[in-house]
Amino acid sequence: MNIFNNTFLLRFAVALILLIHGAGGMFNGGINAFGNLYLNQVGFAPFGLYLAWAIKLSHLVCVVCLLWDKYIFYPALITIVILIAGIVMIHGREGWFVVGGGRNGVEFNFLLIFALLTLMFPHGLRKNTPLMDKEK
Repeated sequence: MNIFNNTFLLRFAVALILLIHGAGGMFNGGINAFGNLYLNQVGFAPFGLYLAWAIKLSHLVCVVCLLWDKYIFYPALITIVILIAGIVMIHGREGWFVVGGGRNGVEFNFLLIFALLTLMFPHGLRKNTPLMDKEK
């Protein structure tokens, strides 16, 4: 196994983004605020806090899989679902741009979704492409 293969730089970048995004909220109260002050308020009560923690922990699982270059498909798929939910629930109403032409828009989630899809299918989408490489 060669974790420093042709996808290493992309895997490292996405893993670093997910790590900082996931772990940051664990130490500054952000996860608790997101769960209690947002998710519970939009209809996930009384499970908002648990859902917020599950989301962040799933990001950390994805980080490990990306850095290890193993079992990427399902953690990346879960992360994509979370990113799409973020677009639908939060970022979509803010428009496209994260900064510049707007604020807090969908462009960053869009880029992460397609980076994860690229890592899920490193050989592209071909007929009879297995969901996961046999080596991974």
